[in-house]
Amino acid sequence: MSLPIEGSLNYLAILILMIISLVIASVVILINKLMGKKPNEVTKVKYDTYECGVEYEGNAHQQFSVRYYLVGIIFLIFDVEVVFMYPWSIVYQTYLKSGPLILLEMGLFFVLLLGGYLYLRLRGALSWD
Repeated sequence: MSLPIEGSLNYLAILILMIISLVIASVVILINKLMGKKPNEVTKVKYDTYECGVEYEGNAHQQFSVRYYLVGIIFLIFDVEVVFMYPWSIVYQTYLKSGPLILLEMGLFFVLLLGGYLYLRLRGALSWD
């Protein structure tokens, strides 16, 4: 069983796009190699930490609190959950005509989301103290 010719043309377009992007990327890298400014000298100062002209203090490798990462992951989880609400709001009117099951599903979704939020608040995961 062979693929229809239309399906093969779709993959051909993707292949051509990949080839064009590889050629452009290679040309840009080659131009940079040929015309880019090369350092005259390599010193210790060149590899020092530099931040907007401000002299650095201490070591460049700072340790962040675990709470910083925890809050970031929590934000990511709740942000993704909110993204799932968008398609629901788009099809809400269509599925409401066939029954109230869509309201029950989203209600359960909200309850689980609120439960997760309350759990995090009670555990103190969102407080910086």
